[in-house]
Amino acid sequence: MKAINISRVSSEDQKENSPEAQSFRMNSYCKNKHFEIIKEFDFIESAYKLKRDTFDEIMEYIEKVSKKEKVAVCFDKVDRLSRNIFDKRVAKLYEMAIGDKIELHFVSDGQVIDDKMSAGDKFAFGMKLGLAKYYSDAISDNVKRAFEQKRRNGEWTGRVRLGYLRFNKDIIIDPDRAYLIQKMFELYATNQHSLETIRTKITRLGLRSIKGNKLSKSCIDNILRDSFFCGMAISKYGPYIHKYPKLITRELFDKCKEIRSQRKKLPYKSHSRDFIFKGLLKCPNCGCSMSPEQHKKPSGLVYNLYSCTNAKGVCKKVYINENELLKPVYEVLERFGSISEDTQEKLVAELRKSTEAEAVFHKAQISRIRNAYDSIQEKQNNLLDVLIDKSITKDVYDKKHQELKDKMELLEIEMSEYQNADYNYQTTVAIVISVARRAKTIFEKSSDIAGKRTFLTYILQNPTLNEKTLGFTLRSPFNLVLELADNPNWLGDQDLNPDKQDQNLLSYH
Repeated sequence: MKAINISRVSSEDQKENSPEAQSFRMNSYCKNKHFEIIKEFDFIESAYKLKRDTFDEIMEYIEKVSKKEKVAVCFDKVDRLSRNIFDKRVAKLYEMAIGDKIELHFVSDGQVIDDKMSAGDKFAFGMKLGLAKYYSDAISDNVKRAFEQKRRNGEWTGRVRLGYLRFNKDIIIDPDRAYLIQKMFELYATNQHSLETIRTKITRLGLRSIKGNKLSKSCIDNILRDSFFCGMAISKYGPYIHKYPKLITRELFDKCKEIRSQRKKLPYKSHSRDFIFKGLLKCPNCGCSMSPEQHKKPSGLVYNLYSCTNAKGVCKKVYINENELLKPVYEVLERFGSISEDTQEKLVAELRKSTEAEAVFHKAQISRIRNAYDSIQEKQNNLLDVLIDKSITKDVYDKKHQELKDKMELLEIEMSEYQNADYNYQTTVAIVISVARRAKTIFEKSSDIAGKRTFLTYILQNPTLNEKTLGFTLRSPFNLVLELADNPNWLGDQDLNPDKQDQNLLSYH
């Protein structure tokens, strides 16, 4: 059989180590299998991007060759193909292999995808892809949580405001500009100045941007709207109190806001009750939010109802009982509970060989981060040399220096997450299935409504309403765990119906 070998790395940092090793293993494998290698591909491209031009060109070549004869398409490991189970290219190659047009060989994983695969092998392949994506996404989530912790500590990671300077990892008051920012707010608070007159006065007093330019009216307006100067930072995740010195008082900021907006105060709205599906559902008719209400019968029985807010004025008031919405949720949770502890242990044993691949992945990521960090440090040193040679101005140096420091800080956080991560793949699988098996108990024993809602958003995605019935899909990898719950004997039952197994796989992928 003829073979096509594909070596892929995610970034330039990995190129010097990985492709040659991949190619060597695949060439040795093909030699032992007596495969004739007709084409080798070696390229740099992230498997997470939706746009994968280079791989699409390889796909075209594979399709062209497979029309003439069956070929073996070889990868070193499954993750060299993709770490994203939803990648359309994975599905395409999988269909071609099952359709006896090609064979997929994953050399180091010891796995072959072809038309002779058992139902259990197919399920294991899907589970590996799904959990690989889940595991890598968890690392990304941890990096995001690190930034959340910075916000809780009052730290600011964005652009430094005019009137402040970065000093090491701290933000301090700019002695040359801070008092002029204060003056700007004071002038506006008198209600005797427009943006243009403030611009004229503040320019005459010497205020300039970091680049040395005069401020525009829009820039002044943005400054007067920015609560950072009175201690409140605003990020895309919401407002929080920062730890740095304030340039103005909250009262002065509010006075300027009142003058600028002249808006009436919003009426007071009492704190509303909490509901399980609050903020999660949209009306299937008009797309508006479904609003929850609590009703009480004369008998004292309390029940929760949901109805469309009818913000567009096109819907009738139709109420849906919360208990009815929960029925399909409980059906799924009960199906999870059918997984036995013995089945869980068998699955962990089956996926044990993935542990080494995950460890290698983590080591490669740490190496990538270190290389990127060293590269930025070298750029900083070169930048200082250029400043000493007076090839750039101090303002340009400060801007580039800060950009490089921000990148280094992000790499430090990412490095910390990978170093602290537990890449024991069996442990990850066991935790996921254990949570799924106990899902109903966890949900029922959650004492507060917010906890129940959080748990539902953890395992469910895209909840919708079909008339009065709740519909949803399961988040990965819980969709794969549900397949295991519905087909508990896939690990070795020879009487398992492959056709039925295939249908279930397609319905959840």
